[in-house]
Amino acid sequence: MTTSAPTTPAHYIWQHPDWPKLGFDAQALAHDLNQARLQQGRLLGLLDAIGLTEAQEITRELWVQEAVATAAIEGEQLDLAAVRSSVAYRLGLADASTGDRHVDGLVEVMQDATDGFASVLDGDRLCRWQSALFPGGTSGLRRIAVGRWRDHADPMQIVSGRPGREVVHYTAPASSRVAGEMARFLAWFEATRPASQRAASASPDVPATTLNGLARAAVAHLWFESIHPFEDGNGRLGRAIVDMALAQDVGAPARLFGMSRQLLVSRGAYYDALSQAQSGPPEGALDVTPWVQWFVQAFTRSCILSQAAVKQALDKAAFRQRMSGLALNARQIKVLMRLLEAGSSELGGGFLGGMTADKYGKISATSKATATRDLAELLQHGLLRVEGVGKATRYAVNVAGWNQPVTR
Repeated sequence: MTTSAPTTPAHYIWQHPDWPKLGFDAQALAHDLNQARLQQGRLLGLLDAIGLTEAQEITRELWVQEAVATAAIEGEQLDLAAVRSSVAYRLGLADASTGDRHVDGLVEVMQDATDGFASVLDGDRLCRWQSALFPGGTSGLRRIAVGRWRDHADPMQIVSGRPGREVVHYTAPASSRVAGEMARFLAWFEATRPASQRAASASPDVPATTLNGLARAAVAHLWFESIHPFEDGNGRLGRAIVDMALAQDVGAPARLFGMSRQLLVSRGAYYDALSQAQSGPPEGALDVTPWVQWFVQAFTRSCILSQAAVKQALDKAAFRQRMSGLALNARQIKVLMRLLEAGSSELGGGFLGGMTADKYGKISATSKATATRDLAELLQHGLLRVEGVGKATRYAVNVAGWNQPVTR
């Protein structure tokens, strides 16, 4: 890898002579930014209209989904129960955490990025975030450098494919450049935060400037990922920086926008957009408008998805209220709560295959005859709806607008 300015046209964004002056066309982005603000406002308006209890439950569930998603983007499957336990502890809803240091570390990083949005993001803080992601200093079975910038002599590359047939998608700046690159990035990040939040100690070498908060989050993510300062964990940390930038934008802890969930849904397009932006133009201005546009559009979709999640949480609360006014037995309550927990298939949930008398019997440990009677009572109460006949009969919670996979 070369660490000096190339004599041939730039192949990677950091080799461009204007790096790291990442610019974008604000006029070309105006429509997308307006749409993003519209959906963001609708989401925040929904939350303002509900009570504290419901808002707390929604915050918890969306945080859980974000933690699972940001790990899943990297191909890592977290234990859902452990994530829920860790999030509940961080929100003061449980006396003890899960005990899973790996899960706790990720949740702690997410909390610090959002709750601590007003504090300066510096190298020490980022190194502590990275250490939290890898308790014991290992990634899987591999030992890695934790709590410091990468320092290995080998190129830091993003590759795919089988051994011997690897495809190199991106090569980051050499390790010897990381400290300087990160110093410039962190100075920019501080200088571009909302004026009311800027620290008095901000670097005088970087003039303060005002950027659209969503565009700033997009640029910050691209810049950080292009440096790739750590031996591992860069993706999760880059998305934590996005969360911090979005919290700074609204001036409050923000875990509701669901960017990681949206990036997971469109993971292929996410990687493609990042890769195209990191390729860098061979000549001319270092314009990252296409990347910012893609990011802003993804943010808009994430807000719409979060609106649906908020509405689903309200539907669940209303359904539980209906249940509380009826004389249901423990079996019926258990099955209804399982169906509620599965949610609507429109948000990637739903009780797979629908509820049947056989499944009811297994879940509640009762006979098929009792299961059939229980289900008939729930139908009479209007708590369930039914599709199909005979062996094809399937049941789902009767919530208006919920799409359940009752026929699969």
